[in-house]
Amino acid sequence: MNIAHNMELLREKSVKNGPLCVGLDTDPSYIPESVLMKYGSAAEAVLAYNKAIIERIGDSASCCKVQIAYYEAMGLEGMKVYAETLKLLKKNGIVTISDIKRGDIANTAGAYAKAHFTGDFETDIITVNPYMGFDTLTPFSDYCSADKGGKGIFVLLRTSNPGMKDIEQQELKEDGRVLDRVGNELERLADEYKKVYPDAKCSPVGAVVGCTEESDARMLRDRYPDIFFLIPGYGAQGGAARIAATLLDKAGGTVNSSRGILCAWKKSDDCKEKEINGTLTLDDIANAAYEACLAAKKDLLGAYNELKK
Repeated sequence: MNIAHNMELLREKSVKNGPLCVGLDTDPSYIPESVLMKYGSAAEAVLAYNKAIIERIGDSASCCKVQIAYYEAMGLEGMKVYAETLKLLKKNGIVTISDIKRGDIANTAGAYAKAHFTGDFETDIITVNPYMGFDTLTPFSDYCSADKGGKGIFVLLRTSNPGMKDIEQQELKEDGRVLDRVGNELERLADEYKKVYPDAKCSPVGAVVGCTEESDARMLRDRYPDIFFLIPGYGAQGGAARIAATLLDKAGGTVNSSRGILCAWKKSDDCKEKEINGTLTLDDIANAAYEACLAAKKDLLGAYNELKK
């Protein structure tokens, strides 16, 4: 039996722990001033914030997604925090998606792949952008092979932003829309990986499909039954649980929530009172995040069970 690739491990986690993905898109502005002041820098506070949440969420989520931009914005110290956050996730046995959205050609793409699948920034799964052409995917998908660690990639298919209509939804002379052309390539790769991983229930090449657009959610899920989805847009971006539930069918998926978890303390009466009194701690924030995880998980599973009736 071939070893499982990381996307299959994530699929198994999503079945066991529920479909929630906790987004660690940690901006220093999310951290209360009273907590921020206890650290020597914003980057140090972000690392402590991440650590408290990572150690608290336990099995309430299937994985965590770390958006690299928030760490790059803090400079060299921020990138050290990014690397330390990845180590914390690995130590806690949490499948990690690094949201880097790289897309380039030849040797440059190879360097990006090496940077994020090996060394200081090694992760389980990354996001990639295919819109420079499908040759940009090969240096990343090469790492999906068993001899290179069985990594995974999520390819942008239909994103959650309004501007996705400017390119992704544009009609082609043949093969439907631009996103359909991308989907055809993902299907081809899925067929190839069935030969490599015959026991796996999904491809190591997944797709990013936002849950802010209801019109073709069912079509996309049915068209790509063997492709695991990363589903952004739920919660703060306005995506509904019922749309996410549709996308969770077949091979399944993981639904990202970032601000809804990271900033849950702002909606907690207990946390707000402690903030006023100057007694708010990272433990309080992590507990609020955990409760938000449980609520989001219940919401998503409830919508999915309703769909399956």
